[in-house]
Amino acid sequence: MSFLQTAVDTARESGALLANYFERHIGYELKGSYDLVTDADRASENLIIERIRNHYPSHSITGEETGAHDGTSAYRWYVDPLDGTTNFAHGFPVFNVTLALEYRGELICGVIYDPQRDEMFTAEQGAGAFLNNRRIQVSGVRRVEEALVATGFPSRRRHQSVNVYFYHQLAMASHGVRRAGAAALDLAYVACGRLDAFWEFALHPWDMAAGLLLVKEAGGLLSTMQGQAHQLTSPHLLADNGLLHAEMLEIFAEVFAGKFRVPIPGLG
Repeated sequence: MSFLQTAVDTARESGALLANYFERHIGYELKGSYDLVTDADRASENLIIERIRNHYPSHSITGEETGAHDGTSAYRWYVDPLDGTTNFAHGFPVFNVTLALEYRGELICGVIYDPQRDEMFTAEQGAGAFLNNRRIQVSGVRRVEEALVATGFPSRRRHQSVNVYFYHQLAMASHGVRRAGAAALDLAYVACGRLDAFWEFALHPWDMAAGLLLVKEAGGLLSTMQGQAHQLTSPHLLADNGLLHAEMLEIFAEVFAGKFRVPIPGLG
């Protein structure tokens, strides 16, 4: 069985588990000051780790809930067993399970599965990106003023997030900014053209690994919000269709410099 098929089968099984928990309206706990965790997160991650271990016992795994499980090979899986936990805990049906595999620092396959819509996004290095086995590509929108974009706000820093300034400028410049609360799906939507761009601060590797590969394989462009090459450890991310990249970076550069095209009411 291929790496991708293992990921697809595992994500689908995990997604069915999540859907079952979602229908039961389970409660949640806090980890730290703001971040939520549920029994569904833990059960999903345990299932995924067990499946990966059964197929590839030597592989390393990095999961959101249980941390790093080091193996002895050059392969590392990044696992987010429930991306969109806050949505899930409140009954808002936007969440997913996402897995990606890295080999010697290069992402080679990734999946994002939305069990509510039965949508399986998949990508392999050099082989393109797909939604339910149909090839996808990024949008052809060329100007921010015609774009639908998305972002997120790290919940643990929501009281001091500078992203509100970026959000305001893009909301005024574009057709709109969406904030659905599941970064992996935002990236998948960029890959299939439902969104034209996505940016966010302080994502973890497991939040974005599969989505990065999807966007790249669908013809999109990735960088930090300041235009540097993006790494899984970068402090922020811009992913778009490539046609908007220069203009997005121009707007971001202004905000980083404290300059606003549209004045922010009450600021200063």
